[in-house]
Amino acid sequence: MEERERARHWSYAELPDVDLLSARYIQHAFPQHTHDGYVIGAITGGVEEVRLPSGVERIGPGGVVMINPDVAHTARAGVPEGWAYHVLYPAADMVADIAAEISAVRGAAWFRETVTEDAEAAQLIMAVHRAAERGNALAADTVLREAIARLLRRHGGAFPPRTEHATGARTAARARDILEARMSAPPTLTSLATELGTSSFALLRAFRATYGMPPHAWLTDARVRRARRLLEAGTAPAEAATLVGFTDQPHLNRHFARIVGVPPGAYRRERSRARERTRAGTQGEPQRGEPQERTRQSP
Repeated sequence: MEERERARHWSYAELPDVDLLSARYIQHAFPQHTHDGYVIGAITGGVEEVRLPSGVERIGPGGVVMINPDVAHTARAGVPEGWAYHVLYPAADMVADIAAEISAVRGAAWFRETVTEDAEAAQLIMAVHRAAERGNALAADTVLREAIARLLRRHGGAFPPRTEHATGARTAARARDILEARMSAPPTLTSLATELGTSSFALLRAFRATYGMPPHAWLTDARVRRARRLLEAGTAPAEAATLVGFTDQPHLNRHFARIVGVPPGAYRRERSRARERTRAGTQGEPQRGEPQERTRQSP
């Protein structure tokens, strides 16, 4: 039987600072994007190919990938049969709290390596998913912290200082703030550069150096991040598309599915189920829900 792509991106009410993704992707490719928190994934089949500023990493079964917040990256299949994995997306504050408990690191923590061969850590990551799916809050929380602590002890440290030229970094940060404030009607690159008192190419170089991607790619990523928050709050996808500056819902659907890995409707349904379970007081019961089958999205 031919394998199909499948993905479930969800949350468990008893783990409020973590998102979970279990998926098998074959043709799907994640465009350049970032995360507010960390990405910690265990590869269970095939090969994932991740491109980062430091180069390309290929991760197979038993491998664990660790991506720090705000690091631009892409991901795609490294072999024709694709890859399967279980992913944790812990919030930055949660990882910082764990690092402070087990080490001398205070503030933001940083994974020095992106990839490690660690079968035990991979098993812990998968165990978090199993416990959450069964509604075992104590086990899910315990194993989650064990997994993060293990990886921090072996690969973690203090967040390194930025090395970008101070003036360029400040210009890029101001450009980012303007784009975020005017997300629904952003300026052109030329207009933005003029407003900041610099040239278009100087701004483009500074923005790439600081955020790992050009302003238009960063804006698409930021729109999807904001759309996620709106969908989590119960906003309909069509309304979310308008609020974040996409031309229509299909435009949101295309970018959201490419960056998040599931369509916005499936993402919203999972969040609605989590809210309903919370309201009904059934967090301790097994969480049921079939993975969302997803078809290939047109780029």
